[in-house]
Amino acid sequence: MSNVVSPKQIAAGLTELWSPRVVGEVDDAYIKVAKVHGSLAWHSHENEDELFFILKGRLRIEMESGPVELNEGEMFVVPKGVRHNPIAEEECHLMLIERKSTLHTGDVATGKTRSLAEQLRPV
Repeated sequence: MSNVVSPKQIAAGLTELWSPRVVGEVDDAYIKVAKVHGSLAWHSHENEDELFFILKGRLRIEMESGPVELNEGEMFVVPKGVRHNPIAEEECHLMLIERKSTLHTGDVATGKTRSLAEQLRPV
């Protein structure tokens, strides 16, 4: 039987920004939580959709077609291949659902890019 987890509590306890941590998995997808503030990086995931669910705060996802504003309790799926840049003006806690093959910052590498091994570290 699986362990019960609270994504909201785990995200609140994280100390690193833009460093997602895997808290579960469903078939070929990881469920991750992160604490974010500021801007990540413009990037895309060529073959994977990416679900953002806001646990606390607000997140703006910049896209070439225009921004999407998300409030606590709301979610949005960035379709595969769409360039986007998540931005949090204040601290925001979020849950992500994405395929296990999804690279953290997609097609770019920055100082904020985290490897899968880093994301799988115990919380």
